Amino acid sequence: MTDIREFCERLWKGEVDTVTEAHPVTTPIANREAQEIADGMLYYKGFAGSTTLDTGDGLVMLDTGARNDSEPLYDAVRRWRPDARLAAAVFSHHHVDHIMGVDRFDQEATDAKHPRPLVYGHELLGGHFDRYKKTTGWNGAINRRQFNVAGLDVERRVPWPEEYRYPDVTYREELTFSQGSYSFELHHARGETEDATWTWVPELKLLAPGDLFVWCCPNAGNPQKVQRWVGDWAAALRRMAALDAEQMIPGHGWPIFGADRVRVSLLDTAELLESMESQVLALMNAGASLDTVLHEVDIPAVTLEKPYLRPVYDHPQFVLRNIWRWYGGWYDGEPDQLLPAPRAEQAREWVAMAGGLEAVLDRARTLAKDGNVRLACHVVEFAVLAEPGSQAAHGARAEIYDARAGQQTSSMARGIFSYAAASSRAGKRDGFGG
Repeated sequence: MTDIREFCERLWKGEVDTVTEAHPVTTPIANREAQEIADGMLYYKGFAGSTTLDTGDGLVMLDTGARNDSEPLYDAVRRWRPDARLAAAVFSHHHVDHIMGVDRFDQEATDAKHPRPLVYGHELLGGHFDRYKKTTGWNGAINRRQFNVAGLDVERRVPWPEEYRYPDVTYREELTFSQGSYSFELHHARGETEDATWTWVPELKLLAPGDLFVWCCPNAGNPQKVQRWVGDWAAALRRMAALDAEQMIPGHGWPIFGADRVRVSLLDTAELLESMESQVLALMNAGASLDTVLHEVDIPAVTLEKPYLRPVYDHPQFVLRNIWRWYGGWYDGEPDQLLPAPRAEQAREWVAMAGGLEAVLDRARTLAKDGNVRLACHVVEFAVLAEPGSQAAHGARAEIYDARAGQQTSSMARGIFSYAAASSRAGKRDGFGG
């Protein structure tokens, strides 16, 4: 088993590649493990992180993992503390990779005729569970595109949950509860979600920010998910940085040890978010379109090269779009897009003007061969829209989107592009909608 502290040291120094070796989100199940990283503190790195504290009077879990983490996490906790009851759990937000691990402990308590663990979360959390229940099919579809886990068949392997463990205790702005030797200070912040909770355990100088820190460019712009709040997010990071935490357990990625490192990682992330938001607002206030925003905001490469800010999951352009959405709505400033003709009708017209499908496919392949894969995607998309039954069009589309996916450091972008390629190999424009 890898020593986590040693691994975290190498990770901080940039000696571990967060794309291939230590992606903060896509940890293979075979590599998920638990380890005591401090006295009475068990850290489990699954799809998301989960930390269990032995308070001397029961255990408290800070996030509880995804559904396929629930069994290995339970087993790890029971190997570590066979007889200690789980007294409480804190859900940092409603995303399903953080909230699915309590059921085994609930059942254990019921069997022993003990009280179930108390689950703490923000007051808005339950409403998002209700929203998930209304959009089960939609969430299954967008997540199999985003993660491209098993091509077009991922919904059969990773169906979206239909039942959730609602919190027992909710709060609005702040809440502190005590368990054994420790106090748990819960603080609300809007960031990746509107129900985010970050937790401070002062006796341990331990900070658990949830997904407000995830060991990469913040997940502040996911193109398929609901609104995110960049300015509030940055403010929360600055508030956390002022605590001088000596250890931080991120929502994704690995622990950070040492007050200086915790502080600089939080402040650098806040500065990145603030810079993006201020630049977007300056352009919006000057009357710019979304297209101008996407291509004129400047993010220094040196910032995105820091090990904990590399865009290996979300993409900076996605963040810019989310800032635009929050301040400006969905209209992108392009008048032809306000009440558009159907995309397929547009495509047929453009293909006809270009001289037919064969000419369009030749142009798409030429663009890709010359290195302009981004533009080739636009061209080949119109080819498939114009003639959705064309094997030649789908073949070119699969090739071009495979190439586009291969250019991405953002696994979110890579997953969506790879899904598009897989759809065309199946003769469809989208494996979900046809």
